[in-house]
Amino acid sequence: MNYLPVFLDIKNKPCLVIGGGQIASRKISLLVRAQAEITVIAPEITPEIHDQAHDGAVTWRQKRFSADDLKDYQLVMAATDNRKVNAEIAAQCKQRNIWVNAADDVHSCNFILPSIIDRSPVQIAVSTGGASPVLARTLRAKLENCTPAAYGRLAKLIEDNRLRVKEKFSSTEQKRKFWEKIIQGPVAELVFSGQMDAAQKLLQEAIEHEDHRDLPQGEVYLVGAGPGDPDLLTFRALRLMQQADVVVYDRLVSREIMDLIRKDAELIYAGKERAQHALPQESINQLLVRLAKEGKRVLRLKGGDPFVFGRGGEEISTLIDEAIPFQVVPGITAAAGCAAYAGIPLTHRQHSQAVIFATGHLSDGTVNLNWEMLAHENQTLVFYMGLQGLEVICTNLKKHGLAPATPAALIMQGTTAQQKVIMGNLDNLPALVDEHDVKPPTLVIVGDVVQLHDTLRWFNPEEDVTASAVRFFGART
Repeated sequence: MNYLPVFLDIKNKPCLVIGGGQIASRKISLLVRAQAEITVIAPEITPEIHDQAHDGAVTWRQKRFSADDLKDYQLVMAATDNRKVNAEIAAQCKQRNIWVNAADDVHSCNFILPSIIDRSPVQIAVSTGGASPVLARTLRAKLENCTPAAYGRLAKLIEDNRLRVKEKFSSTEQKRKFWEKIIQGPVAELVFSGQMDAAQKLLQEAIEHEDHRDLPQGEVYLVGAGPGDPDLLTFRALRLMQQADVVVYDRLVSREIMDLIRKDAELIYAGKERAQHALPQESINQLLVRLAKEGKRVLRLKGGDPFVFGRGGEEISTLIDEAIPFQVVPGITAAAGCAAYAGIPLTHRQHSQAVIFATGHLSDGTVNLNWEMLAHENQTLVFYMGLQGLEVICTNLKKHGLAPATPAALIMQGTTAQQKVIMGNLDNLPALVDEHDVKPPTLVIVGDVVQLHDTLRWFNPEEDVTASAVRFFGART
């Protein structure tokens, strides 16, 4: 280990920045966040530093640096745009045992600045010891993606309640187990969903239990898995998928997404096809309640978005009636995801000023929709679960005013490597289903925007690499 990672407390400590350019400005921004007492020595400064001096965040001494300037400071940033000057400043600091960082010169420093993920009071520092700042920034970006901002709020909640927990539990082992359950349980989930008052109330109730094993644990996560591509999952969805004890999942959740679930989680299939349900909806509602009351973290995983033809409202209504804690995590609905991957904008200034999501069949099995409302030009229609009633849909749209040549598309297994886009119109679309052996899940899009597919399509897994490269980068001559 070439460096000892440390976190310095420089709050209200005198720190000196030598230099007034962009390099110095970046160093100053870090010191300001750490609440240091900052002095800047430079003949000229950037407008940003000038504003900070005007606001009192820094003190500017308009002069050139001299060795005598070092005597009052505990930490120095040598941040001029002259590498030789920075090295000379660093050497003088080392002679006086002052912590010094020289910009872009690791050999002149006696401490270096890492890449930082700031979720104060949680902080993560990444360093390559100066070997590759770009690699450090890349690693930081990956950590940023899997470290929700709410971890800072969770740490603050824990800090505010540590003394109460210390007074309640006598042994270190009890305290450890208590905090583990809090950090991995419903209190943390309330924090992550922004419900701080509810989190504090639940934590207080947990502290008041003499036995940490009595902590309430059951909770339901109603999560949208998106249209199929696992890269379209939200960060929160992925985190909950990897901590759930039980997963109740639908038919439309792709295998690639299922592979991301915690390996030891119990899996319960609740898929639905037309007139063929693995579990009736009421049974699913009661299953979620029962599992949560057993103290389990239950992930209800649905394709697309749980509130867009996903019956999420019915499920959380039951959870509310049974006083089961839950949270809802939106997903990219099939209309948005599949249309984007097919290069079909749902709205367009020249073609469509509105978009309507409609179901291809009602709860009674019919396709008795509001055809007069649907059959208008200059809007886009997206039909979910529309294959079975496609003939009825096309016939009624034509009957109520849309032209037989109105562009329409079938998007099968959208956003996945098996995606297939079949172009047609209201006249021939039903015939194309048989011709191309179209199977669910398939989305139906009707409207003038469909004709933009040939120009705007960018994702086609059946294309060869050369064709794709030309589309992305343009042909070279």
